[in-house]
Amino acid sequence: MRLVLQLVARLLLIVALCLGAATMWATFDAYRSVDHATAASAQRVAQALQGLYWHELLLRSSRMREHLLPVPEWRTLETVKLIAPGVCVEFQPATAFERPLCGQSQGIGRTPPRWFAAIVPTFLGSHAEVVRPVSPRATAAGTVVATPDEAASISLAWDYILNVIDVALLMAAAIALLASLAIAHTLAPARSIVTALQRMARGQYRTKLPRFRSMELAMIGRAVEALGSRLKEATEQRAALTRRLIEIRDDERRALARELHDEFGQNLSAILAFANTIETANAQQDHNGIAQDARMISQATHHLMASLRDALKRLRNPLPEELGLEASLVNLVDSWRSQSATQPTIQLDLKGDLTDISGPAATTAYRVAQECLTNALRHGAAREISLHVERCAGEDGALLIRVEDDGGGDAERVARSAGFGLTGIRERVTAAGGSLSILPARRGLSVAATIPLAA
Repeated sequence: MRLVLQLVARLLLIVALCLGAATMWATFDAYRSVDHATAASAQRVAQALQGLYWHELLLRSSRMREHLLPVPEWRTLETVKLIAPGVCVEFQPATAFERPLCGQSQGIGRTPPRWFAAIVPTFLGSHAEVVRPVSPRATAAGTVVATPDEAASISLAWDYILNVIDVALLMAAAIALLASLAIAHTLAPARSIVTALQRMARGQYRTKLPRFRSMELAMIGRAVEALGSRLKEATEQRAALTRRLIEIRDDERRALARELHDEFGQNLSAILAFANTIETANAQQDHNGIAQDARMISQATHHLMASLRDALKRLRNPLPEELGLEASLVNLVDSWRSQSATQPTIQLDLKGDLTDISGPAATTAYRVAQECLTNALRHGAAREISLHVERCAGEDGALLIRVEDDGGGDAERVARSAGFGLTGIRERVTAAGGSLSILPARRGLSVAATIPLAA
């Protein structure tokens, strides 16, 4: 998942948690506000009845204080205005058949769902009645008892929660949207860093990044640029070292070819001459099979000399230095075709002007074609092999060598192979600044190498 989406998802989770916490707080506050409204109603009614009590005391001074009670006129519209909605107030001691005086409870709030009406009293408890004396100095004046209506209190709480949630949802949506835009804008420069890393993966190590305002992104950008510079230097040093090693190896091959030709070639020729002499001397009277043994020695010597010639062809100076790339590739294909009639069909496809290609590029191309043909012929069951060599257009063009066969094979296993032949051509192509790929073909494998001519 992209980092922007992860941060937005976490932001939405935080907003959801905050919204849930706000809902719980609103529920608790709305539910407990009924207790405050009940206490306030009791206090207001008690103060009103206290005023009525002392007024009656002054008008009827002949009555005993302990027998002075508020007259029934306290149940008036003015008193109802002092009672909060959903709260009922009664006077104690109450007269016979006296009902509590309640505030408006019909149509208060919105009808809550059943689960809300069942959960809230369970977790927050029920409301307690509030008792206030009419007069603190005259205990015989009676008390005011205020009791909240449970259904009305739950409806008020639900209506309060819905109002709070509406505002909270709008704020949460606005915060999530604005924060998402801010996060996306802040992380937008990360695409430049990713693009630079992708270019480095393709070999373009020295990549200039724009200046970032964020200190963290600026540090990452500087680290990426420094890494690219170090990779470029290391790659150049490795390529130079690889080229030097290839030169040393070619010198060793030429020296080994001379030693094999001078020592083994002369000795094998001497052995062949001795065998022929022995066979000729005993051709008339071969009582002990000496002529037959000499003939077998001659055959074995011929086989060794043929093997030696093949080895010398691979070890001596590559043909591109002598004949040019195009002629050497034609000679390479013709030599494989002439070895046996049972060999698979080899098709050579040359495109572009190859006459002026020489030096390390020509040698590398010839070695790649030689090794790939050898592997396809000796290690596969191919019936048809195609060698495609093309010079790409452009001032700083490149040379494309592709060898395909229909002998099957696992491209991934071959790419992971650590054989000397494949490792050698990979080193040569890398030293020349090119690239090598091994991919599955339609019925076999495809080995492609790109060699830049400018390098």
